Amino acid sequence: MTMYAGIGWSERGFDLACCTAGGEATMPVEHYPAGQVRELTSRLLDLQRLQDTLICVVESTNGMLDGAFNAAGLTVYRADPSSLPPRPALASVDAQSLARAAATRPSELTPVTIRGGSLTGREPDYDRDVETRSEALGTLLQEGRVLPDASAAGTDRVVALTFDDGPNPPWTNRILDVLDRYAVPATFFCVGLHAIGFTEEVARMAEAGHCLGNHTWSHPFLHDLSDNELEVQLNRTEEALEQAAGVAGSRLFRPPYGSGSSATFRWVRRSESFKVVFWDVDTNDWAMPGAPAIADAVVSQTRPGSIVLMHDGGGDRSQTAEALPAAIEGLLERGYRFVRVDQMNGHQ
Repeated sequence: MTMYAGIGWSERGFDLACCTAGGEATMPVEHYPAGQVRELTSRLLDLQRLQDTLICVVESTNGMLDGAFNAAGLTVYRADPSSLPPRPALASVDAQSLARAAATRPSELTPVTIRGGSLTGREPDYDRDVETRSEALGTLLQEGRVLPDASAAGTDRVVALTFDDGPNPPWTNRILDVLDRYAVPATFFCVGLHAIGFTEEVARMAEAGHCLGNHTWSHPFLHDLSDNELEVQLNRTEEALEQAAGVAGSRLFRPPYGSGSSATFRWVRRSESFKVVFWDVDTNDWAMPGAPAIADAVVSQTRPGSIVLMHDGGGDRSQTAEALPAAIEGLLERGYRFVRVDQMNGHQ
């Protein structure tokens, strides 16, 4: 028998609902508070062992779980807004509706893999946004509110290491251990729903002198968010980071996947508070290419003023933690020094 497991998210955590191919519920909805991704994954693995096929279904505003699910051996699909009812400003479609929509319209689901990530199948939307947003981003760039700024590149051998999608124990702590050992500052772009689940890790980042950036509340594909939904996600994440760290956030915003339409960045400009941070060195560590490949990407691609993209969240990040010492030592040997993203302006 095939079972469909809908996984919804809210301001408090995650909900799990399951139904048959006919859309009949097989159990009461289960709630997993923020910080219990591991417990949710374990529950899905238990359900998978009892079924011929278990299809785990998330939706496009949820980019927090597919990496961990795939790494654990679960089968993950994504449902998009066209297949779903309307959702609240700070939540997905409820888990039961998500499971039923998937069960009754399985042809509208998109398989999600580790390599393809949760953007699988949405590449045309992403590419269209990239083509049409240049004017809006250009205006932000002129105002000094986009990094990296290639027009201001210099020769000062500084580099900023950044880590996305956490906190995510135990990998966040392993990465923090390495950074402590080398006395290297970094910038962590945190997902709000993870930040409220792992407040000790957020506090440790701040206490160690690292910069805390905003990576939205649920790691959505921004193409699918209204202005109001984006505003709620960013503001709620800032509040969560400030509460956990005890200090005000940096107001640095990294769009998930580097996504966003022209409307997204017009809203950012109107907000007059956030600075957008992209990257110029992509390690592709999310695809788990191996620690040597990750370290080599950092060392070979870094240029003066580079911003390096790595991940402490989104799944198993053992390779990133393992690669970090070699990456740091390789850059030190080449005369680089490390700064936080909020310290980059004077060096680009």
